[in-house]
Amino acid sequence: MPSISRKGIQMPESPIRKLVPYAEDAKKRGVKVFHLNIGQPDIKTPQVALDAVKNNTIETLSYARSEGSEAYRTKLAKYYVNNNIPVIADNIVVTTGGSEALLFTIGSITDPGDEIIIPEPFYANYNGFSTASGVKVVPVISKIEDNFALPKIEDFENLITSKTKAILICNPGNPTGYLYSEEEIEKLKKIVLKHDLFLIADEVYREFAYDGLKHTSVLSLEGLEENAIVIDSVSKRYSMCGARIGCIVSKNNNFIKTAIKFAQARLSPPTYALIASEAALDTPQSYFDDVIKEYVARRNTLISELKKIDGVKVANPKGAFYCVAELPVKDSDNFAQWMLESFAHNNETVMVAPASGFYSTPGEGKNQVRIAYVLNKNDLKRSVAILAAALKQYPN
Repeated sequence: MPSISRKGIQMPESPIRKLVPYAEDAKKRGVKVFHLNIGQPDIKTPQVALDAVKNNTIETLSYARSEGSEAYRTKLAKYYVNNNIPVIADNIVVTTGGSEALLFTIGSITDPGDEIIIPEPFYANYNGFSTASGVKVVPVISKIEDNFALPKIEDFENLITSKTKAILICNPGNPTGYLYSEEEIEKLKKIVLKHDLFLIADEVYREFAYDGLKHTSVLSLEGLEENAIVIDSVSKRYSMCGARIGCIVSKNNNFIKTAIKFAQARLSPPTYALIASEAALDTPQSYFDDVIKEYVARRNTLISELKKIDGVKVANPKGAFYCVAELPVKDSDNFAQWMLESFAHNNETVMVAPASGFYSTPGEGKNQVRIAYVLNKNDLKRSVAILAAALKQYPN
C-alpha cells in the first residue's frame, strides 16, 4: 500500500473543527447545539458588499491579477493609511484568506528546519501552516494568570538560534483576546532588529479593541520597514468569512516580490470575492461602532456568567471575540466530546474548542477551552448555564 508522507502524518487536526462529527450526530438525535467553538460571527455582512456581487453585470468571470486587482489594493492602501499604517498598493499582495497569507509568508522567509517563535496559546492553524512548510514552531508560554500578556523579552531571547527566522504574534489574539500594548510591540521591535528577524503580526481582529484601548500595528512603527509583515483578512472585520480574501502587507520589497511568486503559482484570488471586498471598504464607521458595542456587551455577559461557576478561571479579553477559560477537568478534549456525545440539558448542549490544540508544548492547556462569544447575549447565558450543568455531571 502506498505510504502517506511524514508531513501528512504530522499535520495536526484542528481543535476547532475536529469535534464537528460529534456535533452533527447530536443534532441528528434532536439535540440543539450552541456553537461556541468557532469564530463565525452572526453579525450581518455589510449590505454594500453583498450588493456589489448581486448587482454586478460581469459576463465572463475571468482571472484576477495574482496579487489582487489594482483597484482593490489601491483602495485597501487608503484604508491602512487611515489607520496610521502608511503603505501603498505595491506593498500589498491579496491572498485567498488570511490562511494563504500565512502560508505564502512562511514559504517566503523560511527553509525546512527553520524556526518561528510564537507566544502560546496561539491560533491552532499556525501549527498546521508550519508543518506544511517543514518549519519548527518554538513556543514561548504566556499565562492565564497574567491575562496572556507578552512573555518577558528574556524568554524570547533564550529561544533565538541560528535557525530562528521570525517572531509571530496575533494582535488582538486568537484564542486569548489579548491586545498587545504599544509598549509591548516596541519591545518586540527591539528584539527583531537586534537579531535581524521578521516580525509577523496577524492583525485580522484590528477593529475589535475594547475598553478605550487602541490597536498598534507593527507597520505603524518607524524602523521596522524591512522586518514587519502584516497578515490581514476581511473575514472578521466585515463578517465575510466565506469570501476567503486576505492579504500580506509589507514594505520589504524583496519579501513582497517573493510572495508574488507564490501568488502566481496558485493563479489568482476569487474575482467575485475581490469585488465584494473592495465594496466592503465603503462600510461606514457606524457599522463598526455598533459591532464593537455588541461584542463588548457579549464579552461582559460571558465573563460575568463564567465567573459564577465554581472552579472556573477565565482571562478577560481586551479584543477579538474569544476568551480562554480554565475548567475543573483533567482533559478538556474528553470533556468537550462528552458534552456532545453523552450530555444534554433540556435537550441542549454546547460545543467548545479544547485549548490544548492552541499550544505546541505537550501537556499545556489540557484543562482549558477557547470560547468564541459570537452568539447573542441570551444564547451566551443559556450556553454557560448548560456548561455549568455539564461540569456538575461530568465523571472527571
